[in-house]
Amino acid sequence: MDVMPKWAEVVLVPLISLLLAAILSALVILAIGEDPVAAVELMVQGALGSTYGWGYTLYYATNFMFTGLAVAVAFHAKMFNIGGEGQAMLGGLGVALACLYFPWPHWSLALIAATVGAALFGAAWAAIPAYLQAKRGSHIVITTIMFNFIAAAVLNYMLVNVLRPEGSMDPATERFSPTVHLPTLHEILAPFGIEFSKAAPANFSLLVAIAACILVWALIWRTRLGYEIRAYGFSEPGARYAGISPTRIIMISMLISGGLAGLMAINNVMGEAERLVLNATEGAGFIGIAVALMGRSHPLGVFLAAILFGFLYQGGAELALWTSIPRELIVVIQALVILFTGALDNMVRMPLESLFLRYRKGRS
Repeated sequence: MDVMPKWAEVVLVPLISLLLAAILSALVILAIGEDPVAAVELMVQGALGSTYGWGYTLYYATNFMFTGLAVAVAFHAKMFNIGGEGQAMLGGLGVALACLYFPWPHWSLALIAATVGAALFGAAWAAIPAYLQAKRGSHIVITTIMFNFIAAAVLNYMLVNVLRPEGSMDPATERFSPTVHLPTLHEILAPFGIEFSKAAPANFSLLVAIAACILVWALIWRTRLGYEIRAYGFSEPGARYAGISPTRIIMISMLISGGLAGLMAINNVMGEAERLVLNATEGAGFIGIAVALMGRSHPLGVFLAAILFGFLYQGGAELALWTSIPRELIVVIQALVILFTGALDNMVRMPLESLFLRYRKGRS
């Protein structure tokens, strides 16, 4: 029997971790001579106080949902996929090829093709480290880190030497056709009489990300494959004894994980930039690790954690814009959240388990 109830595991532990990170962040802000209360108010106002702020918060959150789900699926098979950044880069290449070289008459058809392209390119990039672990025993952490750098080099070569329009000095593709423009939240909500900022980049990809959360939940907890992934992650010898092939689970889990990371590109490449540029991922692949850790590898947790990190990104940008607090300090705050919700998880969990154990002994 678990020492701690499920609600405490899912809600209380992350909440206390966040509180500790907030307290330490406030002390850091105080140390540089700024008012932490005013800083929090500005972050909340900038990220959540207007539809413009919400538009950016949800845009960032969409990226983090895809990369968080990618890491979460691999976690369930006890693999640490740190290659989400590279897989998302190559996913962007798949989106660009689908949008540039086919005359799509409507954005919905282009979205289907771009989704397939992004997932295939992301999955293909994850397949090589997966094969190396399954067949050669190479550690997935090392190979996926290395493949991030290789992906950056491949993307740089493609943009400079293959996809860059003639006469352009910018290492980027030409803009996609207007027919593949994804509707923004303003355009989606306008028919319902809901006003939303026209300038905000949040777009139809948000709905795709929510659908991905639902599908991943159904896969992991409502299918035989999901049961096999979790069984393998819980005990490899037990899974082998039950007839579950480790090679098959490693390959399938990483293909799904890479495909989900690649899907991020439909938001930032097709939905926002409407062309493929260098460094389009902006570190979202690495933030996905923190999102998965904080969300306890559950799609609902990933969704909520992605919203939180979207808030930190947009609120942090407002903080850097309107105060003397440097942008690097926002990275420190994000790092503290990651530290307490990930690396120092047991610092919160163990005292709570002790408290619940004493409570149960007292009742008995």
